[in-house]
Amino acid sequence: MRERIKNPSLIQWIEEITALCSPSKIHLCDGSEEEYNQITSQMVKAGTLVPLDAKKHPGSFWCRSHPDDVARVEENTFICSEKKEDAGPTNNWKSPAEMKKKLIELFGGCMKGRTLYVIPYCMGPLGSPSSRIGVEITDSPYVVLNMRLMTRMGDAALKQLGNGPFIPGVHSVGVPLKPGQKDVAWPCNPAVRTIAHFPETRAIWSIGSGYGGNALLGKKCFALRIASVLGRDEGWLAEHMLILGLTSPEGEKKYIAAAFPSACGKTNLAMMTPTLPGWKVECVGDDIAWMRFGKDGRLYAINPEAGYFGVAPGTSFKTNPNAMKTISRNTLFTNVALTPDKDVWWEGIGKEAPLHLTSWLGESWKLGSGKPAAHPNSRFTVSSKQCPIYDPKAEDPKGVPISAIIFGGRRSSVIPLVFESFNWQHGTFLGASVSSETTAAAKGEMGKLRHDPFAMLPFCGYNMGDYFAHWLAMGKKTDAKNLPRIYYVNWFQKNDQGEYLWPGYGENSRVLKWIFERVSGKAKAIETPIGYIPEKLDFSEIFVKDPARLFHIDRAAWIKETEELSHYFKLFGDHLPKEIHSELEALKKRLFS
Repeated sequence: MRERIKNPSLIQWIEEITALCSPSKIHLCDGSEEEYNQITSQMVKAGTLVPLDAKKHPGSFWCRSHPDDVARVEENTFICSEKKEDAGPTNNWKSPAEMKKKLIELFGGCMKGRTLYVIPYCMGPLGSPSSRIGVEITDSPYVVLNMRLMTRMGDAALKQLGNGPFIPGVHSVGVPLKPGQKDVAWPCNPAVRTIAHFPETRAIWSIGSGYGGNALLGKKCFALRIASVLGRDEGWLAEHMLILGLTSPEGEKKYIAAAFPSACGKTNLAMMTPTLPGWKVECVGDDIAWMRFGKDGRLYAINPEAGYFGVAPGTSFKTNPNAMKTISRNTLFTNVALTPDKDVWWEGIGKEAPLHLTSWLGESWKLGSGKPAAHPNSRFTVSSKQCPIYDPKAEDPKGVPISAIIFGGRRSSVIPLVFESFNWQHGTFLGASVSSETTAAAKGEMGKLRHDPFAMLPFCGYNMGDYFAHWLAMGKKTDAKNLPRIYYVNWFQKNDQGEYLWPGYGENSRVLKWIFERVSGKAKAIETPIGYIPEKLDFSEIFVKDPARLFHIDRAAWIKETEELSHYFKLFGDHLPKEIHSELEALKKRLFS
């Protein structure tokens, strides 16, 4: 291993973690196909992975997690800044000294009987000045497979690292094995589950969970919680945003970034098949954007990831045909159902369930049993390069220029289909005002309305009041004409009978068309107290029951919204920028005028 690693700091860190965790073996990952195949073979033998039918899903596998290890665990996620106020009121805080003491105890001997994997990985296109290198140490082969699909992992990342700095992350399932002890298919230890971030030292420690962003430390831990701190300190943005390219029938192309809480349609929008003739969407990324200003004063974005960790339920050829094509091969499916002929199935896949399935719990499932066959937060992991509409500039080291930024959430009322902010400051206020009905992506009650500013509530690595201030400061770094325009959308309005007012999915291209034409100076808008709404939206060839209601501004409901926001913003105390308070007061004044 030493001959492959030229970075003294990395060698020293690996030795320290090895001494602490006491693994049986050490493996430095090279990211090769041979390595991937070897690990999948081991996991099939261990009963963790089940190969899928080679004709239906070549190169793909099914696995299921522990029933108590299925989602983000925000109650076990900590920001360990030196000062509590730097973590802010929306994060769980522990002092670095206290947390480090706890972690040293938890990690002591935690990898006995297991292999310690060293995963060097690059977040962002290889060779991009915007990219960063991380190194994850883990005892989970499942993590290795997912990190290979989700990041640019292995020797290429190690070569780019050289003697430079890296973000260290150490992960363990927290289940050491005694000599001769048989392992379980999904080792985890919910009793000790802890995901800790150290903003000052840029380090990540995670133990007890083997699932998703709790274990794939390049994802939310590095790409958002630590990267948001890097962005604050260095003058750029790390955001929970998709990036798409939108091309008009005339061949003009613009890039749009959009922030939605998890499981609110980001992947569907990022991979949309427009219903409007001649319009084309291409996908740069479906979850995270790192954005910084270029020499021309415009905001440029890269996708730090190289794969998709998408929600399976509801994904079908009707809702997202491009996602279905993407996951047709070389995909890891976690917590979906398994058919008798070794295919996968989930609720909303667009075809009837077979009479019998193996559920995500590993139980025999029959049609009409009343239980979900797939977990609501079941996932697929797959390389971005398999996406049939992968944008040709997705790997461009410079990134892509962003013309518009969209915020949105899952709201059954109040918020209209789309409206545009008056300016960057007002747009920042809109981002700070995002609230959404909760989904299965996070552990806890579903359908409850919660504030989720910028869709970053679980992911901001520092005080969110200071995060709002950082957005405001970014708007002053360039001429206003260079800034992206900011929009707010809501695909989820319902009528009095509980039916969705808007068809969504590919029809969302009609909203994107209006945004595109607004940015181009071609589409007209009507000024309202909350922002600009379309003077006209393209409803050609579709039937919408109540188009007026889609854009109705219920002043009484909005006044209640401002009262709720006023109460919420008090949470941030002196850290709330005065500009956010001013925008709230201005909105109230417009609503009462």
